[in-house]
Amino acid sequence: MNAVEHTDRLSVFKTYKLYVGGKFPRSESGRVYEVTDSKGKWLANAPQSSRKDARDAVVAARKAFGGWSGATAYNRGQILYRIAEMLEGRKGQFVREVADAEGLSKSKAAAVVDAAVDRWVWYAGWTDKIGQIVGGANPVAGPFFNLSTPEPTGVVTVVAPQESSFLGLVSVVAPVIATGNTAVVIASADAPLPALSLGEVLATSDLPGGVVNILSGKTAELAAPLAAHQDVNAIDLTGADAELAKELEIAAADNLKRVLRPPVSRHRPEKEAQGATHPQAVDREDWSADPGTRRLTAFLETKTVWHPTGALGVSGSSY
Repeated sequence: MNAVEHTDRLSVFKTYKLYVGGKFPRSESGRVYEVTDSKGKWLANAPQSSRKDARDAVVAARKAFGGWSGATAYNRGQILYRIAEMLEGRKGQFVREVADAEGLSKSKAAAVVDAAVDRWVWYAGWTDKIGQIVGGANPVAGPFFNLSTPEPTGVVTVVAPQESSFLGLVSVVAPVIATGNTAVVIASADAPLPALSLGEVLATSDLPGGVVNILSGKTAELAAPLAAHQDVNAIDLTGADAELAKELEIAAADNLKRVLRPPVSRHRPEKEAQGATHPQAVDREDWSADPGTRRLTAFLETKTVWHPTGALGVSGSSY
């Protein structure tokens, strides 16, 4: 029989890995955990990240920050648009993963993936415009220019939404990097596969290694050391339940991190009934709604510069 016609073969199962510093390491701990679909069917083993993995991700994000924040806004926009192009080319894979992760029909999952691709395009277009929205020239008394310009905060930890495994993920990650920050992302604990696959897209889309680092595992176990990490400048608590968010906010105060708080908290009663230390948070935002500029401005600092215009002459002219 011709080898090409031979159909009796073993399936090649996908090995999901972390995305840290532009590479795909397994967890330093060697641990994995089972990921199942909405009906409890096994999908894959995902790496269970350790505190060491979290620290490595911060090191990678800090190393990448200088180059990424120093890139032109136009260049960042080009790279984000390239990510959207790559996602569009791998749409079939993400539709399958989102359908399995969120218990959606293929048509509804396709709509979610389309919205996520559109969201990347949306933020790609904002990279060179946000400065005009939140910056500008300030009126002052005296022969000075007084200019306020936005600058990225630095390394941002992002606790990704728990139930919107892809559209919600894109909605919290894209604005962080669009404004020049670098990110350490804690993927949805129950549905990490779309996030881990996103790492594969980022690696082939001209995004410098370390700009986005993606960890999977137990949310509280990873978020606690990142909230207390002295080289993390900000934290997005979107995917944390109320109790965990409070703990993380207290830890973040140690080095005055900028904190984006989640909306009023809810959680899944069944998770609490199982005696979980931190009941799994339920997404509290409508990810399909117009995102606006709130997340674009959440992790920006304002730098104000004074510059003399020159000595005023008798005529009042500075020249």
